[in-house]
Amino acid sequence: MKKNVLIIGAGGVGAVVAHKCAQHNDVLGNIYIASRTLEKCQKIIDSVHRKDNLKDKNKALFSRQLDASIAENVVDAIKETQSEIVINVGTAFINNTIMDACLEAGAAYIDTAVYEDISVINAPYPWYAANEWKRKSEFKDKGLTAILGAGFDPGVVNAYCAHALKHEFDKINVIDIMDVNAGDHGKYFSTNFDPEINLREILEDVGYWEDRQWKECKHHEIAKSYDFPEAGEQKVYLMGHDEVHSLSINMDVDTVRFWMGFGDHYLNCFQVLEKIGLLSHEPVTTAEGQQVIPLKVVKACLPDPSSLAAGYTGKTCIGNLITGEKDGKEKSIFIYNICDHEACYKEVESQAISYTAGVPPVAAAILIANGRWDIGQMVNVEELDPDPFLSLLETMGLPTAIRAEA
Repeated sequence: MKKNVLIIGAGGVGAVVAHKCAQHNDVLGNIYIASRTLEKCQKIIDSVHRKDNLKDKNKALFSRQLDASIAENVVDAIKETQSEIVINVGTAFINNTIMDACLEAGAAYIDTAVYEDISVINAPYPWYAANEWKRKSEFKDKGLTAILGAGFDPGVVNAYCAHALKHEFDKINVIDIMDVNAGDHGKYFSTNFDPEINLREILEDVGYWEDRQWKECKHHEIAKSYDFPEAGEQKVYLMGHDEVHSLSINMDVDTVRFWMGFGDHYLNCFQVLEKIGLLSHEPVTTAEGQQVIPLKVVKACLPDPSSLAAGYTGKTCIGNLITGEKDGKEKSIFIYNICDHEACYKEVESQAISYTAGVPPVAAAILIANGRWDIGQMVNVEELDPDPFLSLLETMGLPTAIRAEA
């Protein structure tokens, strides 16, 4: 049994991770929340206590100031807290640093998003191959587990693919991952997680796997409508996304695409920001001679995603439309989750976007702690047995449903 968890990142997703780890600290042991801003960690701890989510009151729940962009700092934090599992829900710009620290300190590693180079837009495919996968041999040689992309998308949607192949299909041909938020936070414009990461991924050209080859288009160039369970008819746009880059390699499928829903108002705001250059990560100089990065200025002006939770209404629907073959016949299913913003706030003072991203890495940590997923090597979620993961998520607030498609 692995014990003690170091959570790196104290944003909206980090808060959910802390709540859920606290709810399962009888298995996970002491919980440590680390961020550059100690006050944010303490606010999360106060929230955990306010909601009475600390299951074993004899176990510790601590905050820690940490600049995780420096590997030595992370190594020290792992060793001083005796953490055997690290959950990285900080910015994706520092994944490599945290992985290196886990390798040195001997801790299992979990993240929810692929590494990003802050200076690169439109990185070559597949994204994991350029960074995370280069460390596969090191994790295997040291017998350390690393689970990549263990959020919802990527993460649970990858497990949905593995579940479908194991239980629903003899062969899968097409995977369309679709994510819609039919909720309302009441703000004029906001992103639901880190604006810098969120807006960058929307801005990038779209890379998708179709007919067993990489194809590209411009963002928001290809769209379609789909009738989602509970969320109803929604327009979704083809986007590049993390899970396409691992599923295209790890699963024998013809096509993997990712689609996300955007309302007209959101797109209008985005297009204005893009057209006037405010989504650029290249520095500009103001009339006063001050050098700024436009995207960081936009981030500073937008609401903190963690502030959206109170008063957020509506639901999210995230799932996979999968087509393949069973017993010689074509078959299609939609395997999905519905998450309610208000229910999330009631339980952990969060909105559903953070909740769907934050619960799965804790489930992965529990499965590492109890040995079910402690496999001593680096993997993406689709390479693991989906059954214990989806079963655990069912009890943790993210149930799975399946709808047969005509």
